[in-house]
Amino acid sequence: MDQELLRQYAAFAVRVGVNPQHGQTLIISAPIEGADFVRLCAQEAYDVGVREVVVKYDDEKLNRIRMERTELNVLTDVKPYILRSYLDYADSEGGACILNVIASDPEIYKGLDAEKINRVSAARREALKQWREKTLKDEVQWSIVAIPSAAWAAKIFPGQPDAEEKLWQAIFDVCRVKKGADVVAAWKEHVTKTIARKDRLNALQLESIRLQSNNGTDLTVGLAEGHVWEGAQSTTPNGYTFIANIPTEEVFTAPHREKVNGVVYGTKPYVYNGNLIENFWVRFENGLIVEHHAEKGEELLTKLLDTDPGARRIGEIALVPASSPINQSGLLFYNTLFDENAACHIAFGQGYPGTVQGGNNMTQEELLRCGVNESLVHEDVMVGAPDMTITGITKNGETVRIFENGEWAF
Repeated sequence: MDQELLRQYAAFAVRVGVNPQHGQTLIISAPIEGADFVRLCAQEAYDVGVREVVVKYDDEKLNRIRMERTELNVLTDVKPYILRSYLDYADSEGGACILNVIASDPEIYKGLDAEKINRVSAARREALKQWREKTLKDEVQWSIVAIPSAAWAAKIFPGQPDAEEKLWQAIFDVCRVKKGADVVAAWKEHVTKTIARKDRLNALQLESIRLQSNNGTDLTVGLAEGHVWEGAQSTTPNGYTFIANIPTEEVFTAPHREKVNGVVYGTKPYVYNGNLIENFWVRFENGLIVEHHAEKGEELLTKLLDTDPGARRIGEIALVPASSPINQSGLLFYNTLFDENAACHIAFGQGYPGTVQGGNNMTQEELLRCGVNESLVHEDVMVGAPDMTITGITKNGETVRIFENGEWAF
């Protein structure tokens, strides 16, 4: 592993991604395999003056054993201290921010009871809802970065002895980390371009957009009342900027939960609860998924959509050009953090309050009246295709071209 690139990656993830401020607590959530990377991140955080670095390690192989061998009622009994372990730091002097380091095996729960996995996941989401709301409303800085694991690398580069090294290089490439380059300057340029696209979409004052491609996708997405296009960079109420997903190529907003109609086809496999859903499609009527199918993982898709009433509606529509570095790499990462930034996508479930004007200060009832969806889940699935065309209808009835052959039309 090239230590110069690794240090660049850690420095960027901390200083630009999560952007901890002097006196804050940085919480790092990471797999046990990522201890070396976590130490580099901790050093960077202390260099910028954080009050404390708190690390929460996770062991997904042990999680599989627990999922298989522990009774459901025990696994769904999520103790209050887990929520408090986040909120106590967030409410303390200086506040807190979080860096999530991921390295998941895409099929860690393959072969286990899908219903059990879904119920455990739902219980944990419900138990941590208060912390989740803080992140959804950008009340704290948060960021997600990835590092390789042996199982994940083997999925992408099967049978290759240097799979982990290849995955490291792929991550560096799509995250603009290059030897001798200024990664912060490269990201500032990328953020500037993304903000310009976001601003252009906001200026159009769209009522709806229509996605079409030759694979059968023909989906009209009405947009929430007062919707706002976001992308690249977020800002807390205190004015602290952060990049939630590294890498990120998307510009996104809130659909109206009752104004989505048509059919959309998935264009990349989706990893849900450690299992794969492949070659799927869903059909909407007035915002509700009324029909769906998947060639692989259909039962899992059904369980996802049945999590709660809001899971059959979408909370996000995101636009990503086919020229994104992730798509151009030619790799299927089997990881939503990367694959969602290779293609346009929708998210089953919860919408982001910040994607409507004043949404971060609204109650849930007010958000619903604007059309922002509510759910325990927020699951991004990729639907963009190289030939995708996206047109928009403005509030004054004008038709505008947004995407042509998978690329921005402006």
